[in-house]
Amino acid sequence: MNLRPSFAIIGAGKVGSALALLLKERGFKPAGVFSRSQASARKLAGQLQTVVFQCPGDAARAADWVFITTTDREINPTAEKIARRGGCRPGQLVVHTSGALSSSILEPVRRLGAWTISIHPLQSFASIESAKENLPGSCFALEGDEPALKPAMELVRELQGQYFIIKPEDKPLYHAAAVVASNYLVSLIHLSTSIYQKLGLDERQALDALFPLIQGTLNNIARTGPGAALTGPVARGDGNTLKNHMKALKKVNWRARQAYSHLGLYTVGVAVENGSITPDEGTALSNIFLEVEQNEQKGNHCRLPAYETGRPAHRHVDRLRLSNSHVGRCFRYRRHSGGGLPR
Repeated sequence: MNLRPSFAIIGAGKVGSALALLLKERGFKPAGVFSRSQASARKLAGQLQTVVFQCPGDAARAADWVFITTTDREINPTAEKIARRGGCRPGQLVVHTSGALSSSILEPVRRLGAWTISIHPLQSFASIESAKENLPGSCFALEGDEPALKPAMELVRELQGQYFIIKPEDKPLYHAAAVVASNYLVSLIHLSTSIYQKLGLDERQALDALFPLIQGTLNNIARTGPGAALTGPVARGDGNTLKNHMKALKKVNWRARQAYSHLGLYTVGVAVENGSITPDEGTALSNIFLEVEQNEQKGNHCRLPAYETGRPAHRHVDRLRLSNSHVGRCFRYRRHSGGGLPR
């Protein structure tokens, strides 16, 4: 007899479909599928050898574990429909997989006694196939009701993954970090290949040329951490090279140049933090990215905050925040009585 929980999928998109197929492979019993797209629901139900429901409440009622894998804006309305239909019960597990929203969005079913939790995989899913391939071994962020944590951990173990638990109020920051690591990485590579296309390469040639560098950088980060993996002109304090870059990027477009400048400013903080350049060198490089003229720099007595504050690594953003006492567009750092800068 199969003693594992039965499950229903509400929202047969990439994540929901991949999760359902993986759970079935691991011995969990599919109880049914609901999706606004009947074609997607029928396809997934056929793969799971289960039924298609015509409303989310009926699908939820049939299962021990309910996965709401709709778009973010549909999670709360779906929870309300389930609650109105009487599709939840005390002790039932109701899950959503949004990275941006907390489990409080499931309040309609929580009020009826269901255990609610957000289980978000730190992973990128371009298709159902890639989602099914990438989910196992991923790290998951868990946030929700205390009784729901144990079954959520069981689910992660079934997927050979790791997990950490976060607070509801930390969900936006958690998701912002994930967006930077995934979505903005795509944008960075798009930016880099676009610049190479200005040299006459097509997108495929540019990606083929850059990918060994990208992969090597990721390998270095995995081995040493991001701070120690930093190389290049900022890490060397090579202001002349950076000035040439800023000048050359005028030939590309303003978005590329502005992105390079903002990323350069952040990278200065990384380089100061890991000790590859001094605070004074960091100020000089920052002024290059801000395009401060030399006469402006002379009139600005730049003061950097103390770095011996005992704060953990990778917190240079707090320490290098531009204070209200800046002069023109030039960095002017201000000490704070507590060490570093005020938050």
